[in-house]
Amino acid sequence: MFLHRKMASHIVGYPRMGPKRELKFALESFWDGKSSAEDLKKVSADLRSSIWKQMSDAGIKYIPSNTFSYYDQVLDTTAMLGAVPSRYNWTGGEIEFGTYFSMARGNASVPAMEMTKWFDTNYHFIVPELGPDVNFSYASHKAVDEYKEAKGLGVDTVPVLVGPVSYLLLSKPAKGVEKSFPLLSLLDKILPIYKEVITELKAAGASWIQFDEPTLVLDLEAHKLEAFTKAYTELESSLSGLNVLVETYFADVPAEAFKTLTALKGVTAFGFDLVRGTKTLDLIKGGFPSGKYLFAGVVDGRNIWANDVAASLSLLQSLEGVVGKDKLVVSTSCSLLHTAVDLINETKLDDEIKSWLAFAAQKVVEVNALAKALAGVKDEAFFSANAAAQASRKSSPRVTNEAVQKASAALQGSDHRRATNVSARLDTQQKKLNLPILPTTTIGSFPQTVELRRVRREYKAKKISEEEYVKAIKEEIKKVVDLQEELDIDVLVHGEPERNDMVEYFGEQLSGFAFTANGWVQSYGSRCVKPPIIYGDVSRPKPMTVFWSSTAQSMTKRPMKGMLTGPVTILNWSFVRNDQPRFETCYQIALAIKDEVEDLEKAGITVIQIDEAALREGLPLRKSEHAFYLEWAVHSFRITNVGIQDTTQIHTHMCYSNFNDIIHSIIDMDADVITIENSRSDEKLLSVFREGVKYGAGIGPGVYDIHSPRIPSTEEIADRVNKMLAVLDTNILWVNPDCGLKTRKYTEVKPALQNMVSAAKAIRTQLASTK
Repeated sequence: MFLHRKMASHIVGYPRMGPKRELKFALESFWDGKSSAEDLKKVSADLRSSIWKQMSDAGIKYIPSNTFSYYDQVLDTTAMLGAVPSRYNWTGGEIEFGTYFSMARGNASVPAMEMTKWFDTNYHFIVPELGPDVNFSYASHKAVDEYKEAKGLGVDTVPVLVGPVSYLLLSKPAKGVEKSFPLLSLLDKILPIYKEVITELKAAGASWIQFDEPTLVLDLEAHKLEAFTKAYTELESSLSGLNVLVETYFADVPAEAFKTLTALKGVTAFGFDLVRGTKTLDLIKGGFPSGKYLFAGVVDGRNIWANDVAASLSLLQSLEGVVGKDKLVVSTSCSLLHTAVDLINETKLDDEIKSWLAFAAQKVVEVNALAKALAGVKDEAFFSANAAAQASRKSSPRVTNEAVQKASAALQGSDHRRATNVSARLDTQQKKLNLPILPTTTIGSFPQTVELRRVRREYKAKKISEEEYVKAIKEEIKKVVDLQEELDIDVLVHGEPERNDMVEYFGEQLSGFAFTANGWVQSYGSRCVKPPIIYGDVSRPKPMTVFWSSTAQSMTKRPMKGMLTGPVTILNWSFVRNDQPRFETCYQIALAIKDEVEDLEKAGITVIQIDEAALREGLPLRKSEHAFYLEWAVHSFRITNVGIQDTTQIHTHMCYSNFNDIIHSIIDMDADVITIENSRSDEKLLSVFREGVKYGAGIGPGVYDIHSPRIPSTEEIADRVNKMLAVLDTNILWVNPDCGLKTRKYTEVKPALQNMVSAAKAIRTQLASTK
């Protein structure tokens, strides 16, 4: 009993990329044809082995397997179920890399499946396309193979599967299937495959299995909750002999969902996020089922702050009285996929800030330390050091800036709207800009070449002088400007060669931010980001982009966009301080961006793009919390540009989320032009305009997917534009890609943009001839 309680610790999931982004480089090498499938599998196996060993050595009892993925766990489930859309010409059997990566990235002949945000995170997943004619089959044995792999290494793991109900609720009707098609009607077709997987896992020796059912934190109608009861009742006999954990995360579980969840048949344990789901505590204390395990997610999987282990221990001790001493398991709030890998790799952070932090590897230690303390083996030195770090953070003078707090407090009482309405502003701007109908533009970034990355790296390492660096960046900007003029694009960008990342670049120049050397987090596929850490009050010491934007504008007579990241996106794509409300931090960032916007205008930049790619991403998962978030998020955006002239055109950009349900808030942002992802989501955005929403500002729904290497034809792009013209006025429509081009190669970008411009010109001619 003592040993069992000593090890009552669990990790929901772990980062996959590796401490040095080994998987990223292996994937990209494979995609570029520079390495084999066997090479990729070898790198992956080495990473999995290292992760399992690390958790085993740390004393974790319930170690997950099948949380490793070559792209994302939902796509893995699509592969497991053989739910491959017909356009990929899959003929059955075990799904191999060719089919798998075609679904994720597209190929030369067919587009990728839709990609969207994983709940309210910056992680993405590939959306399953389902319908009544899908022939499900057991087509990927990955879950069983990885369990056996770990067992062969001497580690008994808990295989993790995306739960059947959440999988269906996260899917969409395939093209050609009625939008009203009830996806849950497919439950009877996929459960036999889940049963096959369960049977194989049992035969392989698994004693526990984890089903991730994160949709239980959403506001679900009664029939959706009934699907959980139906699914687990149907699986009960197959699960007999296994301990079954159903894991939830990212928010509170609503009362009705909690009731449904804790009544599920055949389920041994329930996992809850007790960091973002503190209200769930009341439900647990009010009636947790006797004899069941509680996996208490007290260590934050979404942020990098060290856990207050004394407070967590106190909470866990109170829960022992509710569920029983031998039924409480210490866990992370969600997968550690959403945090950086290991603080030991950090060389840039000073000791004080470093003492405030815990990355994935440190969170594993925190979980085990809490489990041991519960078992009566408290590491007093660990708890003492943690208490000292907590006190240091609270008292440090570098956290607080009274002038910033005063300026932020003064924002109350005004909604910060520009004085003139958008239609009048657009008329004024057109007189100055003199753009054609269907103006063409891009979103901001251009390809980040190996040479460009080398220049930035050498400058940061002080291997080249500032003069050499500026010369190299100017040459890159000139190349990008010349290419856009050659392609005859109407509103240009400078390509952002000075930026590795759109958030990191600004955070490095704002006070209150800290930066890591290796704090990479997976966003999708091989794409990794390095979120800055907001530890204190935020301000802008000096201009951040004016020099580069002015330099680029001096190279052309065409309008050159000033490129900024908006306050909500900086907030949502950073690790944010947790010692004050998020909206207060966002207002501080908004004031800093406002200073930059005004300086760009003074420098003669007439088009300024303030990206809010992550505005939808930050929307709370519960509808009751939407209004408050949207109020302060939209307000923050308006603060950034409230003081500028009518002749200055403000653009914003959003991508890879479902925007239809917040379209009125997007309108309320009062931007002059919005460019927005559309093509990869199969033009879902256009449906909101078909349903009667009137949009009076400029709008550029993306005409092609930039996350795929595929080059769209002129005819395909023209077809998309014509679909847009069916629901949007000609005088407000812009033509642009879905998103920035930094992840693509010039051999892909040039022909794609050439076709985009050709399509716009062809439709201009077509429209002129019908007048």
